[in-house]
Amino acid sequence: MHAISFIQDLAVIMLIAGIVTILFHRLKQPVVLGYIVAGFIIGPHTPPFSLIHDEQTIRTLAELGVIFLMFCLGLEFSLRKLFKVGATAFIAAFLEIVLMIWLGYEIGRWFDWGTMDSLFLGAILAISSTTIIVKALNDLKLKDQRFAQLIFGVLIVEDILGIGLIALLSGIAVSGSVSSSDVAATVGKLSLFMIVALVIGIVLVPRLLAYVARFKSDEMLLVTVLGLCFGFCLLVVKLEYSMVLGAFLIGAIMAEARQLHQIEKLVAPIRDLFSAIFFVAIGLMIDPGVLVDYAWPIAVISVAVIVGKVVSCGLGAFMAGNDGRTSLRVGMGLSQIGEFSFIIAALGVSLQVTSSFLYPVAVAVSVLTTLTTPYLIRAADPFSLLLARWMPHRVARVLMMYGEWLRSIQPQGESAALAAMIRRILLQILINLALVAGVFFCGAYFVEGLSRYLHLWIGDLGSQKAVIWGAALMVSLPFLVAAYRKLKALSMLLAEMSVTPEQAGRHTRRVRRVVAEVIPLLSLLVIFLLLSALSASILPTVELLVVITLSAVAVAALLWRWLIRVHTRMQLALIETLQASD
Repeated sequence: MHAISFIQDLAVIMLIAGIVTILFHRLKQPVVLGYIVAGFIIGPHTPPFSLIHDEQTIRTLAELGVIFLMFCLGLEFSLRKLFKVGATAFIAAFLEIVLMIWLGYEIGRWFDWGTMDSLFLGAILAISSTTIIVKALNDLKLKDQRFAQLIFGVLIVEDILGIGLIALLSGIAVSGSVSSSDVAATVGKLSLFMIVALVIGIVLVPRLLAYVARFKSDEMLLVTVLGLCFGFCLLVVKLEYSMVLGAFLIGAIMAEARQLHQIEKLVAPIRDLFSAIFFVAIGLMIDPGVLVDYAWPIAVISVAVIVGKVVSCGLGAFMAGNDGRTSLRVGMGLSQIGEFSFIIAALGVSLQVTSSFLYPVAVAVSVLTTLTTPYLIRAADPFSLLLARWMPHRVARVLMMYGEWLRSIQPQGESAALAAMIRRILLQILINLALVAGVFFCGAYFVEGLSRYLHLWIGDLGSQKAVIWGAALMVSLPFLVAAYRKLKALSMLLAEMSVTPEQAGRHTRRVRRVVAEVIPLLSLLVIFLLLSALSASILPTVELLVVITLSAVAVAALLWRWLIRVHTRMQLALIETLQASD
């Protein structure tokens, strides 16, 4: 009977959703809204009776919809795109998220809502809707314009920051409080995990997919992709992060595979099915009585979303050096909330830390702001001209001088090339150190299991920790050697720039050599101290620590060239994978 009831529910969902979305398509409205309306029609709050019998099963399927939505969002993500969008995307996205979280929290407190309701409201308002914006720009045939490319860049950064926001909210919901140290620790661990997962994943996963693709079987490739997706989500949950993070990361990793277009084609029907159920499940939760009771907050929040995002994103784009017209178009194009907001609202419900009214309020605000999106994008140009006419001459002059000053301080010629080289070296150092930290975190995470295994040969707990810490250090040697070499290259570059013949005279070469040798050694000492702090749970006694460190130095000296070759091969594998996916 349960199976028949489930099939009946699925049939009702698909039939009603199909009819409503056809109607919305004819009315040239986003299909996502059609799914939500379909859920509202068949939901338990719509008379005369509910057409759905097993809401819990539908919500379980809706969670699969979230996974596939974030997985496909990851497939559209590209590390190269992220590096190309420049300062505009980072500044606009960061400013938008900070301002909207603060604005949402203040609005919630103004309406006398609880602290968690207000905090989640701020997070709900922080992220714009990738699906709705892309659809609107496609329909208006504006996606190839410069402001649209800037919007896509902001959306990429938003998605990354949104993933971190979900992880942070989960921690706050569990602990019930937040401090600056907790935030720093959460963000640091999350960033470290993402870097390590992306680097290792990009080296391994595309090669596995390329091997499976050699059999020329869509079925085998699809099953492998789904297995990797669900398996990685399970791993992320075991590490106490959100499944949403796992789905996004494994999608971003697979985005670097040569088979990306084939994977997108195979996964698209599954994504469409489960994402439709997800949006219908959102509609199921809408209570008309709640919407009537909270009509005033919904109106206030909708206005706050539009005005707040226009101001924050527009100001961020302008601060990054874009002209006023482009900045305004970026802000007006991002002034709505959507699927990410539903995921954050659902998180509050699942963790039982938000009130029942917050979810339908978020949906109502999303519907209202989505309806205004195409009109705001169209109105951006006329509004910018009107604003330019109204703006006082002195204000316009100040803004023009700011743009000229920003362009004047940007490095040109050789200095620009030198700055790019320094950024590249710093990025390589960061990645290598992140991998080292990841190795030590793995040792600390699996210390109990490893201790039980080592207990068969080594009874003393201190000796067990020494073995685990020493093994982590030995595994990290290729990355530490690479980091040392990059630090030495950076210090030589800095020595050439900072120590001039006018300052040091005939001792210039000697001083440069000292600087080039001292900086890497001091940096390694700092790295060693940080690793000791991060791996405190597996840190051996001082005597054993000295012995292990000296042994590692001896191994590094003896196997220096071999360690360099090992790291070079891994680096080439990473570069080849990134280049092959172009």
